[in-house]
Amino acid sequence: MSLHADSDQVSVLSVEDCWSCLRSTDIGCLAVVIDDRPDIFPVNYAVDHSSIIFRSGEGTKVDAVLENPRVAFEVDGIEPESGTAWSIVVKGRAEPITATDDLLDTMSLDIFPWQSGKKNRFIRIIAEVVTGRSFQVADSLLWDSSLSNAVRAPKE
Repeated sequence: MSLHADSDQVSVLSVEDCWSCLRSTDIGCLAVVIDDRPDIFPVNYAVDHSSIIFRSGEGTKVDAVLENPRVAFEVDGIEPESGTAWSIVVKGRAEPITATDDLLDTMSLDIFPWQSGKKNRFIRIIAEVVTGRSFQVADSLLWDSSLSNAVRAPKE
């Protein structure tokens, strides 16, 4: 994967480039709806063909997905060599993986949760919309705005 963005431009990534970016890392943010309010959870994941797989223990994320399977998944990254940053959003439907053959296939994926405890629920996000953008990271000296010299509260 080689992304390139002009210094002042945001480039729209192809679906293929989006999946390539998604395959390059393993931490993303899952957005769900709980009691009619959005909530976001960091998750470890793996790409399996054109879907996202994550594993979790019982709890809020799994309950939210079971109640309302419409989700969004977001991942950001940067290519240090080129200074190009990217952001990918996957919108789709999440469903628990329960069939024995599917579970056996999924167990072979490299998904390593950071938090200890039982992580015996596997969830697949079936992508319906995949979008991405890339841009050249700006030097902080170029961030000048009318607020740049504003008086700020002291840091604690």
